[in-house]
Amino acid sequence: MLFSKKTPSAEVDLTRLPRHIAIIMDGNGRWAQKRHLPRSGGHAAGAETLRKIATQVKKLGIPYLTLYAFSTENWKRAPEEVSAIMGLLKNYLLEALRDMDKNQFQIDFFGDLSALDPDLQALCAQVRESSARYPQCRMNICLNYGGRDEILQAVRAYAADCLAGRADPEALTEAGFEGYLYSHGVPDPDLIIRPSGEQRLSNFLLWQAAYAEFYYTDVLWPDFQESDLLAAIAAYQQRKRRFGGV
Repeated sequence: MLFSKKTPSAEVDLTRLPRHIAIIMDGNGRWAQKRHLPRSGGHAAGAETLRKIATQVKKLGIPYLTLYAFSTENWKRAPEEVSAIMGLLKNYLLEALRDMDKNQFQIDFFGDLSALDPDLQALCAQVRESSARYPQCRMNICLNYGGRDEILQAVRAYAADCLAGRADPEALTEAGFEGYLYSHGVPDPDLIIRPSGEQRLSNFLLWQAAYAEFYYTDVLWPDFQESDLLAAIAAYQQRKRRFGGV
């Protein structure tokens, strides 16, 4: 058993861990503002938290981790902030390539990567291909991702298949439609964690979150610790998951 510092009376049962955890990494800007730092400083601190939490997820043996890194709406932010985020992402991916044999994450991407700079697109493709040999723990980075956009692109692809005679609109099932999503082949998240005190999905995994358990905390993402992850898992294990049944 593991114990969370935030919930000392709650045990984490290692035999009942969620299979897939998704995290909305929120609060970087407010963390920086509280310290009179530029917002880029908050994103840099958040990247360090990502390294720490991803390592813990792997050590726990949880096979899927999905991270909301940059949304389709985040392009509205100041150009210097967007540039800083993309720079941090590039550094993270270069580090992932360098340390791949040590960390052993399979890394994939959800989102429309065509909007990224060509060199970053190429780096994403290289990371995806090189990390495919480590399927034991898969990290999905949501990049230029929006839940509504994902559903729309899936509908367009399905409609194109119908027009080409490759699909029958009368035979569509949920499982068949999921094959058109960015997340095809990945089980839906069991637990979605959102730090920073906000209590909304913000266009994250709208289809996949249908039966996810949600955990909210006031802790800002750069301050999110291993104990906070354990607290979220402990709370998840106290829920009754009925999936619409009794």
